[in-house]
Amino acid sequence: MDTVDATVKRLREQCLSRGASGIQGLARFFRRLDRDRSRSLDARELQQGLAELGLALDMAEAEGVCRRWDRDGSGTLDLEEFLRALRPPMSQAREAVIAAAFSKLDRSGDGVVTMDDLRGVYSCHAHPKVQSGEWTEEEVLRRFLDNFDSSEKDGQVGDAYGVSPAPPALDFHPYLEPVCPQVTLAEFQDYYSGVSASMDTDEEFVAMMTSAWRL
Repeated sequence: MDTVDATVKRLREQCLSRGASGIQGLARFFRRLDRDRSRSLDARELQQGLAELGLALDMAEAEGVCRRWDRDGSGTLDLEEFLRALRPPMSQAREAVIAAAFSKLDRSGDGVVTMDDLRGVYSCHAHPKVQSGEWTEEEVLRRFLDNFDSSEKDGQVGDAYGVSPAPPALDFHPYLEPVCPQVTLAEFQDYYSGVSASMDTDEEFVAMMTSAWRL
C-alpha cells in the first residue's frame, strides 16, 4: 500500500469510527466548503478543512492526496473523485441495490430526488404527525429529504460532524428545518457506504435495502 492509499485508509477509518454517517458528514462539509462550485480543493484547503473536523493530515500528506486526484494538472484535487475514493469499498451487489433504491425515488430520472419525485412514491397521509395535525404531508416529505440533503442546518454540519444520521428507511427528525431539500445520487451513496461498512455480508445489506425501499 503506497503512502496516499494509507492516508486515505486512515481518513476512512477515522470517519467510520464516528458512525455510519461519518463519510456523509465529511462529504457534506467539503461540498459546502467548495463555495465557488469548482469541485476542487488545493492542499491547504484540504488540510484546513480536515483539521476543522478533527482529522489530522500534514501538508505533505495533503499534497500527496491532491496529486493523486489532480485531473487537470492544476495542483488541486477533484472533490467528487476524492470523496468516491474515501467511501468504503463495496461489492457490485451493494452498489447495484443502492442505485436501484435511488432510481425508485428519482422518478424524473434527472439524477436528483426532489419533493415532486417523493410525492409519486410515498403517501404520507398515514404518518402519525400528519394524522395528529402536527405536520402537513409536505413537511413529512421535506423532513425525509433533509436526512440526506447537503444544505446547511442551523449553522452546523451535525452528529459527529453535525450531520443527522439518515435512516435506512422513512424516519423523520423533528429538529430539522426544511431548506429546499433535494438529494443527489452521490449524497445517497455517501450515506449508504457508511451503512454498508457496518454490515458483514452482501446478503444482509441487500435484504435491508430491499425491505427498506420495497424494491
